[in-house]
Amino acid sequence: MQAVAVTAQGGPEVLQVIERPDPVPGPGQVLVRVLAAVVHPADVAARLGLIPGGPVEPPFLPGWDFAGEVVEVGDGGGGEYRPGDRVVGMVPWYRTRGAVGAYAELIAADADWVVPLPDGLAPTVAATVPLNALTARQALDLMELPPASTVLVTGASGGVGGFAAQLAVRAGHRVLAVAGRDDEDWVRDLGVAQVVPKEVDLAGIGPVPAVLDAVPLAESAAVAVVDGGILLTTRPTPPVDPARGVRQQVVLIRFDRELLRELIVEVARGRLRTRVATTLPLARAAEAHRIVEAGGVRGKVVLTP
Repeated sequence: MQAVAVTAQGGPEVLQVIERPDPVPGPGQVLVRVLAAVVHPADVAARLGLIPGGPVEPPFLPGWDFAGEVVEVGDGGGGEYRPGDRVVGMVPWYRTRGAVGAYAELIAADADWVVPLPDGLAPTVAATVPLNALTARQALDLMELPPASTVLVTGASGGVGGFAAQLAVRAGHRVLAVAGRDDEDWVRDLGVAQVVPKEVDLAGIGPVPAVLDAVPLAESAAVAVVDGGILLTTRPTPPVDPARGVRQQVVLIRFDRELLRELIVEVARGRLRTRVATTLPLARAAEAHRIVEAGGVRGKVVLTP
């Protein structure tokens, strides 16, 4: 099979197409032909060596989220799956650390990494869900908010922020959502109570009891949370003055198969929105990384065969 590997730490040019033996599914695994793999900022960070736990020694395969078709099941079966089944899933990259990655034509995936891909939902769209939607839902669960709370979400034009805004609205909360430049209409259509332009000083928005800083903006978002409130971020940020009594926490993804199954169904039913900015062939992964690094992308960049 062909795959794209990070051959050294550095710029997008270190992403190279390589050939590897086709993986063989073991017991409890399924061999998936990848039809879509998402390029995340986390992949860029891995390429640069800027990830929790320290850099991974190249060469390694990047990529968390994928969708595709089961072509083989391992000895003893692949759980509920059979050849021909469409699936969507997530490589738990924090565990595999590049020994397995989604930037490949084939993945030998644990059956527990994938859920059924509903009819009518395109693989390119489904692949945008796992990492971002799970992170968003788990962030809201961590907040443990009382009913009808006010939540400020930064990065609501993006993956985590967009899902978080929608899920918070559906939970009955009042959502203030920071939109990307000229992307206010899309964010407004998520059902939020107020769209906050990217350029606005958030000190004038709060104080609010809870902030999900999905960008993260760090100090710029921390000023909006009330003393004694909750501040969740997607990456480590400078500590808030302890005297303020703010509960500050980094959201670390925890794979939850049943929750992913639920979220995928909601997307398939049109009850959760996501979007694809562009698709590129797997061999153009370096170009995809350049697009993601440049920022301002409306939707996800997806690699296809």
